[in-house]
Amino acid sequence: MKDILDAIQSKDATSADFAALPLPDSYRAITVHKDETEMFAGLETRDKDPRKSIHLDEVPVPELGPGEALVAVMASSVNYNSVWTSIFEPLSTFGFLERYGRTNELAKRHDLPYHIIGSDLAGVVLRTGPGVNAWKPGDEVVAHCLSVELESSDGHNDTMLDPEQRIWGFETNFGGLAEIALVKSNQLMPKPAHLSWEEAAAPGLVNSTAYRQLVSRNGAGMKQGDNVLIWGASGGLGSYATQFALAGGANPICVVSSPQKAEICRSMGAEAIIDRNAEGYRFWKDERTQDPKEWKRFGKRIRELTGGEDIDIVFEHPGRETFGASVYVTRKGGTITTCASTSGYLHEYDNRYLWMSLKRIIGSHFANYREAWEANRLIAKGKIHPTLSKVYSLQDTGQAAYDVHRNLHQGKVGVLCLAPEEGLGVRDQETRAKHIDAINRFRNV
Repeated sequence: MKDILDAIQSKDATSADFAALPLPDSYRAITVHKDETEMFAGLETRDKDPRKSIHLDEVPVPELGPGEALVAVMASSVNYNSVWTSIFEPLSTFGFLERYGRTNELAKRHDLPYHIIGSDLAGVVLRTGPGVNAWKPGDEVVAHCLSVELESSDGHNDTMLDPEQRIWGFETNFGGLAEIALVKSNQLMPKPAHLSWEEAAAPGLVNSTAYRQLVSRNGAGMKQGDNVLIWGASGGLGSYATQFALAGGANPICVVSSPQKAEICRSMGAEAIIDRNAEGYRFWKDERTQDPKEWKRFGKRIRELTGGEDIDIVFEHPGRETFGASVYVTRKGGTITTCASTSGYLHEYDNRYLWMSLKRIIGSHFANYREAWEANRLIAKGKIHPTLSKVYSLQDTGQAAYDVHRNLHQGKVGVLCLAPEEGLGVRDQETRAKHIDAINRFRNV
């Protein structure tokens, strides 16, 4: 691994030099183990501790197949799907790996007694398989997490509809929280030159998800002037949704849970902010009963912030805890886009407010290659910025996942893989200097 790292840090290494580097037999990777899937049985979700289930193992380098690439991972980040994997909720991910392994001979590589997790990376291409022409060894890249086979016609209008669509590092093996990762070549995108490795790794999954959910015509199709309600507006997903709303001429109404998080939203340029804890919103009377009076109080507060207007688009991801309120406060003909359900998957809402007011609920899941490319292009142009708040070493990934699980973080939490320290990998200092305050925004709180 030392020779690979030396080549990456060299200013003179060529593609031929990278192609000539011998691959190691093994590498360090963050894993969960199949024989531990019941370790948290009987515990409440909150009490399940990723630090106990996440391991740093030495694993063999996987076989490289057609249309694939092996990437030396300089940095990665923690997403909520890594938390789900680590606490084995709502299902053990080994079921995903087993089913994938049954699809073809090459996919059998993924069905292992350990799962290498992680759905983000920034790094350098080491090898490409047969049929790969767009990328070569030595290319500096980031990866999006959509893995598709595209053998069905269903996926050729929107690749997210491919029947064999999976999320890399969650529903496949050989993910990005490791020193080497295996990806399909159509996951690769150029690394933004003005960012460090850890900064470039942070936006990936959440930035692309927010783009599709809010901006794309496959999601809400946000337009100028829209009032956009953003739950968790300073978090991993919400911080990008807030930026897209501001950059697109919309009006974000940012819902947060503390004065510190409210200040982060203000620093991004948002003006309409609701601290739900300070204002005491309790949308559920008990586990089974919601409180419509609280929906109405919430809607009144929103109208105070918008000059009497209701919400055009709700950016939903908490799920059960907030969904009833989201449906209620959306204007007639408005849209609720939903991805994930971090507070519970069984959503409840009063359907009268949906059907009689002609509202729409749109399910949104990650992004297709084009949407991910556009989202990454906006990062590269300095229109949207990383929301990296803290960076951990690879061996401390369990603590990083714990922080995300317990909502102890702001924005995104990064992980150094091969990179020996933070701040490396910047190629365009001039562009960086223009945006340095925005790049560091989440670091300064």
